[in-house]
Amino acid sequence: MTRSLTSAERALTTLRDMIMGGELRPGARLGEVELADRLGVSRTPVREALSRLAAEGLVEVVPNRGARVARWTVAELEGVFDLRSSLEPQLTAYAVPNAGPADVEELDALATRMHEVGSPGPHQDLHALVPLNRAFHDRLVALAAHPTLATALAAAIHPPIVRRNFLTYDEASLRRSLGHHSEIVAAVRAGDPEWARAVMTSHIANARAVMVRAARLQAAGEEETP
Repeated sequence: MTRSLTSAERALTTLRDMIMGGELRPGARLGEVELADRLGVSRTPVREALSRLAAEGLVEVVPNRGARVARWTVAELEGVFDLRSSLEPQLTAYAVPNAGPADVEELDALATRMHEVGSPGPHQDLHALVPLNRAFHDRLVALAAHPTLATALAAAIHPPIVRRNFLTYDEASLRRSLGHHSEIVAAVRAGDPEWARAVMTSHIANARAVMVRAARLQAAGEEETP
């Protein structure tokens, strides 16, 4: 029993890393037999891993056709970012008057840590950046104290898309994104909701440009493939 669970967890971690790292590209077929051979496990832990990855939104399971790495069309990505750009800047503005000194320090610590792990260089760890980024954005949403908008935003955000943001960024886009977090902290500290709203709007536009460009390039490549 322990061996089976260990194999399943190992398969899950390995496949997740392969998808997030780009080794398994969006749309790639995920055959259980091939993956089991590749990972050195039986088909059962692979099947369990694919089921969990499907729940995370990283894998699509099509009846009678098997599993493949999830992908999003340009239109789907634009829809996600349209919703985010409508909701998240407003929530960020609402958060400003509710943020006390301790909240500002918490946001500042998260932004600083994101610079430490996300800045290009030998110590960069993009996987560590993901939960820090989520904590930063979640804290702003919590401070906004607006459940209706928060629920709408949660429905609009697809975690796999957010995770892939950082893996898709070029160096300039990544540095810009990290800088936005620090500037949002500055706006919150200054008590300026309009400044915070403007920076969050730019932050989302930066992510949108990166992800939509990547999706368009992928679509063009698929069209050229015979």
